[in-house]
Amino acid sequence: MSHDKQFSYLSKRLFAWVLLLLLPVSHAALSYETLDFLKSIEGRHTIGAMHNRQPNADPNYYSRWFNRVTGQWPGMYSSDFQFEPQEIAQRQRMTDQVITEWNNGAMVHLMWHACNPAKSTPCQWNKEGVLSAMTDAQWNQLITDGTPINKKWKSMMDDIAVHLLQMKNAGVEVLFRPLHEMNQDIFWWGGRPGPKGTARLYQITHDYLTHKKGLSNIIWLWNLQDFATLEADLQSYDPGAQYWDMLTMDMYWSDGTGYTQKKYNAIVKKAAGKPIAISECEDLPSPNVLASQPLWTFMMPWSELTFETNSNEKIQQTYFSERVLILNEMPGWRGYQFP
Repeated sequence: MSHDKQFSYLSKRLFAWVLLLLLPVSHAALSYETLDFLKSIEGRHTIGAMHNRQPNADPNYYSRWFNRVTGQWPGMYSSDFQFEPQEIAQRQRMTDQVITEWNNGAMVHLMWHACNPAKSTPCQWNKEGVLSAMTDAQWNQLITDGTPINKKWKSMMDDIAVHLLQMKNAGVEVLFRPLHEMNQDIFWWGGRPGPKGTARLYQITHDYLTHKKGLSNIIWLWNLQDFATLEADLQSYDPGAQYWDMLTMDMYWSDGTGYTQKKYNAIVKKAAGKPIAISECEDLPSPNVLASQPLWTFMMPWSELTFETNSNEKIQQTYFSERVLILNEMPGWRGYQFP
């Protein structure tokens, strides 16, 4: 980095921290190295990520599997705050891994398969837990400040905020994707379009963690699944551009058509210049797909599905392509932009 570029970069970061000290936490006033870097590679490169689902007791299990196949490490580490009792009990181990991955030079992405606050926590992957439903009356309680269900949701957010604060104190920027797949109705939080639906819960979650808990290290991802209703869903589930920094899509060929230009164009149009990404997938996008859809800034295959669906040769072909960046190709990315 040239002396002039380094001075300019440090000046911008210093200005952002001065604002943070003098003013209440304002997400829009902050600068994020993660976003800076994603914008700098936009149109030319895509970060190759890897998700690590259960167990939190072994929080980089799937990243190590990736390493066995490729001899390398993903450029983005992903994990989940989880919902089962044994997984919640290991959130600290996952947090420690996040900090280690960040210090090793990886970007960090986190999600949260949260339990239903109208039911018990911890929970299971069943109709009483993550896959449960809320009545309309319960939902109205959830989005009404001060009600028992609303207070329970805030208490659940308090629990994960402890770990997000540790990450903040360690200097970690987190690409956070809560209430993922808003248009997916198998989850208790999903399938509720309109201003009083899932989008409203996203706003409440954003404001509580940002303003009440002071978590200025979160980069907010708004996320939908690739259903045939995607174009309409992009309108009816939008919490508002001021609430999200990136727009991402989970690609499971949910409408049977795969990586189509129609889906890509709909995401690009809605993002309106903000970064976009493939935040979950089973079938890896080929280098040709990434070349024809160049604005995807990262792509993250889902843990075990990566290795069950894609051959080792295909994994290597995608991650070793010129378009995809993995960890060994990202030295010094914080404070650095590709020429």
